[in-house]
Amino acid sequence: MATKTEIQFLEGPQDRWKDFKYALSVFFEFIKGFRALHFVGPCVTVFGSARFKEDHEYYKQTRRLAGEIAKLGFTIMTGGGPGIMEAANRGAKDVGGKSIGCNIILPREQHHNPYLDKWVDIRYFFLRKTLLIKYSYAFIVMPGGFGTLDEFFEALTLVQTRKISTFPIIIFDKDFYNNILEHNSRMLAAGTISLHDEELYLVTDSIEDTIAYIKEKSIMAFGLKYMQPRKPFWGFFEKGLQKISSSIM
Repeated sequence: MATKTEIQFLEGPQDRWKDFKYALSVFFEFIKGFRALHFVGPCVTVFGSARFKEDHEYYKQTRRLAGEIAKLGFTIMTGGGPGIMEAANRGAKDVGGKSIGCNIILPREQHHNPYLDKWVDIRYFFLRKTLLIKYSYAFIVMPGGFGTLDEFFEALTLVQTRKISTFPIIIFDKDFYNNILEHNSRMLAAGTISLHDEELYLVTDSIEDTIAYIKEKSIMAFGLKYMQPRKPFWGFFEKGLQKISSSIM
């Protein structure tokens, strides 16, 4: 067995210029995201698989749910692609709501669905998730794959560790996520999570319960109010900004 004095450490990447260029790239991606989403208003983000077609029950369910959420005055935000994302954006459009996409650029291009008022393309997953959290007042976790679980558990971890304010995280479809929920109970029994951690999310199959939960945990908890018409302030050239804002309504 090697002793401490015999260990030869590995040498990893040392290119400071590449690190600097990467940091700049991340910075400009953030600015692009902020500029694109500044006027979207309070959002509810819907996560789920891109693989469900419009005749699938999960697609239909998501479309109905998103429509009811949009009626509350929220902008519906998704990853902007097909499947569950399309269903959510489509549900918003069905009722005259606002529909936004925050798309991730992948090696195999993910095309925007046709129900978006506005979208932004983002290169980095971590940056995209930051934008979704920044503009969202609730997360809806519909049936999905690895990406959906990644987004769910990251949001849950950030709320658990109080890195972000507590906001509603809703798992929709008990049967689909049954094994995940059983594992959460196993973690609780093992002591790796706390008793109150299971209270950080709602599990439901009810659209009505979801709407009531969002009203309580988002609208009331954050003191959200319905917008009143505002006159642009000419000194800040807000006439142009007003047009940008209204273009996605």
